Amino acid sequence: MGRSYWFECPKCAYRADVSGRADRGVSFCVQTILCRDCKELFDAVSQVKVPDQPLAQGLLAGLRPAKSSNLFRSLKVAPSFQSVLNRLPPAGVKRFRWLAFKVQCPAFPWHRIENWNAPDRCPKCGTCLEQSVLPFRIWD
Repeated sequence: MGRSYWFECPKCAYRADVSGRADRGVSFCVQTILCRDCKELFDAVSQVKVPDQPLAQGLLAGLRPAKSSNLFRSLKVAPSFQSVLNRLPPAGVKRFRWLAFKVQCPAFPWHRIENWNAPDRCPKCGTCLEQSVLPFRIWD
């Protein structure tokens, strides 16, 4: 189970809801990153669990396999955190594999990024961010 927390700066009131480290859920993994150009914290998707083979022929007798089964296989850029969070699990699939992505800024892939692990500094003013005690979101 992955967890997202509120991180808040007591000086400039910057807020971000991120994991605060590398985190893993049932169907995807994230790494919290600091984008030096955006001056923001993001949870960047680093791995996604996808079906190993297209849907079995017996499941959809006579119907074409859905394009969604190959959705993440064709991607060269990592999907957004929200898109993998809202994705439904594939039905009838027994074998999966992990697809790895290069961690990058979700706004602009060419931005300079670095891994961010709590406790660390605010991207706006440099003061230490305070983490909420309870998770904001428990995902996957």
